[in-house]
Amino acid sequence: MDQTASLKRNALLAAVLSSFLGPFVASSITVALPAIGSDLSMDAISLGWIATAYLLSAAAFLVPVGRASDIYGRKKTFIWGMVISIVSSAFAAFSTSGAWLIVWRVIQGVGSSMIFGTGITIVASVYPANERGKALGITLTSVYVGLSAGPFIGGVLTAVLGWRSLFILNVLIGMIVVIVTLWKIKEEWAEARGEGFDIIGSVFYTGAFTLAMYGLTVLPSVPGFSFLTAGCAGLFIFCLWELKARHPVLEMRLFLNNRVFLFSNLATLINYSATFAVTFLISLYLQYTKQLSPQAAGLILVCQPSMQAALSSYTGRLSDRIEPRIVSSCGMAALTIGLIIFGFIDSGTPLPLVIGNLLFLGCGFALFVSPNTNAVMSSVDRKFYGVASGTMATMRVVGQTLSMGIVMFVFTVLIGKVQITPEHYGPFLSSVRTVFFIFAFLSFLGIFASLARGRIRTGT
Repeated sequence: MDQTASLKRNALLAAVLSSFLGPFVASSITVALPAIGSDLSMDAISLGWIATAYLLSAAAFLVPVGRASDIYGRKKTFIWGMVISIVSSAFAAFSTSGAWLIVWRVIQGVGSSMIFGTGITIVASVYPANERGKALGITLTSVYVGLSAGPFIGGVLTAVLGWRSLFILNVLIGMIVVIVTLWKIKEEWAEARGEGFDIIGSVFYTGAFTLAMYGLTVLPSVPGFSFLTAGCAGLFIFCLWELKARHPVLEMRLFLNNRVFLFSNLATLINYSATFAVTFLISLYLQYTKQLSPQAAGLILVCQPSMQAALSSYTGRLSDRIEPRIVSSCGMAALTIGLIIFGFIDSGTPLPLVIGNLLFLGCGFALFVSPNTNAVMSSVDRKFYGVASGTMATMRVVGQTLSMGIVMFVFTVLIGKVQITPEHYGPFLSSVRTVFFIFAFLSFLGIFASLARGRIRTGT
């Protein structure tokens, strides 16, 4: 019993560490974007690419990495991902141009793809079904703690030491995580050890996915449509290949024969498509329109993830007792209302209203994410935990990429490739409102995707 309890503690430790770092880095850099834009002379669209390039590369590798972790070991995958993240962060800290910063963000995304789903997979491997929701809730709480700490610490460091200090901090934290993991986690998980790895499918998926996502982010240009079309065609061919592969990198039958898995992942995709860019937009709004400092903006942005952190453990336990589709659907409904409220934001919107709505959105996130994650991991056999976690993480990052793609598309149409200066504040606010109404519509559709998944306990 003591050995089992120790295994659970160690697994949860690995999950908490891995789930904290990525969101912390991402949210801290969001607050620093205006400072980065000023220092490196980057326009609004280029600033968007600092986040989008990272997400694009992470999403492109998540599925192959999830399968590789099942075969070669989840802890090993996690450690190598941390090393890549540390090295790329060190180089990003000394970038001399926006182009180089984006390059290192791409490499950082590759490392993060090896970290994102690993912790969730390890937790699902060692916790029984009746305890899994609680454990996943704790793991996801660490995500929101990272999101909460990021804006505040990022704002303070940006003001005192400059934006480059954020990447240096990532290096230091990453090194601590590697040392602690090697010291504390002795177990390894590789339930598909000995099975073949689909190299052809992995290469095809990564290439096709990258083409499709890049094309989406550069719409409405002609090359954008060309890349998007070629990428979608490539993904269709990939799906046909995977149906015939002996050891597929992505088990397509999980989608074809598992309703809960299909609609839970669809709900994940829609949720992050509708919500990820909220922090990006509100950060710019607070610093440009409201003329707040990075520290003040970061302190306000802490409200949303703090509420998520406070409630996620409870909502995870709640999904052990109540069907996840009910809890998650209530969360999507709350998010829809909050996004509609932000659709009416303008220069005169009181800060207490912005803060209150961020807290409300945090409640919606907490109600959706933990129960939805519980539904995905409870709907598959242990052998497919890595694939399931990688698929869910892919849906999350694809959604995040789509969210930023929508922002950059609207910015391109309504603002253009210009720096956000006072004479452009009007078009900027129009763009923000337009994006929020698009997000609200997507979130509304997500309610029905969440309800359609069926029951995980009866399989209906």
